[in-house]
Amino acid sequence: MFARIRPDTWGHLATAAALIIGVLVLGTAGYTILGLGLVDAAYQTVITVSTVGFREVADGDPDTAWKVYTSVLILLGTGSMLYGATSVIESIVEGRLSGQFRRYRMQRTIDDLDGHLVVCGSGRVGRAIEDFVRSVGQEIVVVDRDPARLPDDVLHVVGDATSDEVLRAAGIQRADTLITALGTSVDNLYVTLSSRRMNPGLFIVSRADDPEAVTKMLQVGADRALNPYEIAGSRMASLATQPNVADFVDVVVHDGDFEAKLREISLPDGSDFVGRTIDELTIRQDTGAVVLSVRDASSRFHTDDVPGRPFAEGDVIVAIGTDEALDRLAERVSC
Repeated sequence: MFARIRPDTWGHLATAAALIIGVLVLGTAGYTILGLGLVDAAYQTVITVSTVGFREVADGDPDTAWKVYTSVLILLGTGSMLYGATSVIESIVEGRLSGQFRRYRMQRTIDDLDGHLVVCGSGRVGRAIEDFVRSVGQEIVVVDRDPARLPDDVLHVVGDATSDEVLRAAGIQRADTLITALGTSVDNLYVTLSSRRMNPGLFIVSRADDPEAVTKMLQVGADRALNPYEIAGSRMASLATQPNVADFVDVVVHDGDFEAKLREISLPDGSDFVGRTIDELTIRQDTGAVVLSVRDASSRFHTDDVPGRPFAEGDVIVAIGTDEALDRLAERVSC
């Protein structure tokens, strides 16, 4: 890969070119004054500035004025060319060194992460995932083999996500969540299988482009497998049949400016919520958050019986409210 020339180098090169042209013009004019014709003066200037060592054009031995003028011209010409060459070399060396240092520093940052989210694939689906994850403040590392698709302001690893070495560089063994959104189901299947082996506790969401692929993703260790085309179709159908409901859910889930938010809060071991009901805990009165549903350890959602159902170990609360209200609820749950 060729090194890129920094933008400020073009200014240096323009200055060097102007100096060289100025030296050539000055040299031609000077040699003309010293008695050469225009063509001979230009030729004498070129061979002098380039220091090729050809013989003098003038007849006989050059006089003192000729020698002094030629010496000055050599110094000016070589100085101008060295200035231009130095600008290019400096740009190439500094560009490579700064790029290597930036990658080294980014990798050090990734190595210090723990509990982050890894996204494999930075295509159209991957970029949408990146934007949403960043909007909720989650630490994210993006993996893609094409550096042109990787955003500069996001921690990333350039490489093939199907490689165990690349996954390790992204901190897969310390991550909490993996989303694999590569272009083919085969690649997503491979990443899912490798990641599950390297991190058994990882929560994995895999992209699958057909029902058969969904089944296979779940079989090799994905916690969720989704077909983006089916999701897009369902979303369009919801907008067509229940536009207000669909818009409300979309605003609550995706619009960062909307006051109300949806959040899931897991009951930790030893929480004083266990064995008590929502009414007993006066959650809404004390926190301002509203519990919409509770998912138990068997993955069943409880909605109608939520008010009178005692919380149990392994429950996950799905609540709605402002960020402050949800933070208060999360704090209550952790007591």
